[in-house]
Amino acid sequence: MSRLTPLAILLVAAVLEAGGDALIRNGLQTSATPTRLTSFALGALVLFSYGYVVNKPAWDFGRLLGVYIVFFFLVAQGIAWLVFNQRPTTPIVIGGAFIVVGGVVISML
Repeated sequence: MSRLTPLAILLVAAVLEAGGDALIRNGLQTSATPTRLTSFALGALVLFSYGYVVNKPAWDFGRLLGVYIVFFFLVAQGIAWLVFNQRPTTPIVIGGAFIVVGGVVISML
């Protein structure tokens, strides 16, 4: 397995987790029952897919957790901004920088 393969899998997992969360959030914010149920069902399916993708490979997920947290943070912030129109505030940007630096430190050790 090349070094990029785990990173690609972790990025896909982050997109699935943050995307599933966004679908559930959408279901909670809508009042139309068919739309709400569809969002919940799709969210559950996407979150299940995340669980499968992140747990299927035979790897030490704990060792890769720092990189995953970075991917999840970046994807979740992108979805919040693009889908829910929630721009990151200065504290989120500063805290996010710490998350990214922490992920780099963890992945190097």
